[in-house]
Amino acid sequence: MNEQLPRMRWDLEFIPVQHDGQQLILIRDQLGLVEEGKAVPPPLYQVMALLDGTRTLRDLQMVFMRQKGGILVGTDEVKAILDHLDDSYLLDSERYREGKARIAVEFASKKVRPCSHCGQSYPKDASELERTLNEILTTQPPTPKPEGKIRALVVPHIDLSVGHRVYARGYQTLNHTRPSRIVVLGVGHNLANDLFSLTDKDFETPLGVIGNDRALIHELREAGGDIISDSDFPHRSEHSIEFQTIFLQYLLKGEDFTLIPILCGSIQSCFSDWSREAYLEKATPFLNRLRKIITMPEGETLLVAGVDFSHIGPKFGHESPAQFLEGQAEAHDKNLMDCLCHLDADRFWEESRNVNDQFNVCGFSALACMLEVLPLCKGETLDYQLWHEDPTRSAVSFAAMRFTS
Repeated sequence: MNEQLPRMRWDLEFIPVQHDGQQLILIRDQLGLVEEGKAVPPPLYQVMALLDGTRTLRDLQMVFMRQKGGILVGTDEVKAILDHLDDSYLLDSERYREGKARIAVEFASKKVRPCSHCGQSYPKDASELERTLNEILTTQPPTPKPEGKIRALVVPHIDLSVGHRVYARGYQTLNHTRPSRIVVLGVGHNLANDLFSLTDKDFETPLGVIGNDRALIHELREAGGDIISDSDFPHRSEHSIEFQTIFLQYLLKGEDFTLIPILCGSIQSCFSDWSREAYLEKATPFLNRLRKIITMPEGETLLVAGVDFSHIGPKFGHESPAQFLEGQAEAHDKNLMDCLCHLDADRFWEESRNVNDQFNVCGFSALACMLEVLPLCKGETLDYQLWHEDPTRSAVSFAAMRFTS
């Protein structure tokens, strides 16, 4: 009765939906272990949310009793519910870890990373995808022509249906450059304890395959040493790079370019000291090599950071709804963007430290990396948006920026 129960999986997404007039919580699992379309009622989700690795069977028994107005709920009934959660791959249990290990072995054997979000976040059919991207890019006023050579873009990784306006403002700029290699810095949402994850796999989308610059990936891996994840498994289901590849393929159709995909891990999980000094102490050899790649005289290199900014509201751990936090979050975002525009890395870190990262800027590590490797250039913000998810009373912000020299 006092044995600690498994915790809920941390790599699931929960989405409030309405079905036949009933409120449900849809569960999205990018690993594919959870049955597609799996949903649970809010009372069960509330119990699931309590499973943090410290709860016991008796704790859950008391929660169910409160939900049922004090009616006794037997331990067999609670165990049956837990068994159902485990059978459904919702718990961080041995069953889940075995399933994940099978998928990891399968992914490791592949030379090409298949698209993970096609047919879900964007069309799987090539012609339909081209129409979708064309619509996104042409329904917004043209972005002004850049003054100088484009060195880098900051663009969102939020769902295309939400961020289409800001994606357009960022990627319209790509009409003015023809890079031979593209470094994409993504956010490693499933990268737990490493600063970076690299992969030498090519990237496949409905529009074709983008070749990986394996020689340069190897150089980066050698330079990074133990700050690089041993596995490229975090790339399997990650959308922050994948969403960029479809725009790059569409806009650079017929161009011969290679991809250098880099996922950036959480600063919080890698460092006890939230400081640029601590970051550079570990990451400098890797950053130096990446800077040399970006400034290589042979061919033109473009850097793309696929990031979102603030995540606010109950969905992201705040007690208050997003509407009460958005003014502070927007001010913080704009301070960060000003630091980026001026390539002021010290002030960028200071701004985040001053608020204790309370607004959950998920792109911080990728942007911190970008600041260390860009050559001298000028940044400008092209667009910014704060999107509200009404069912969760939460919000996410994102921006389009470009850097020219």
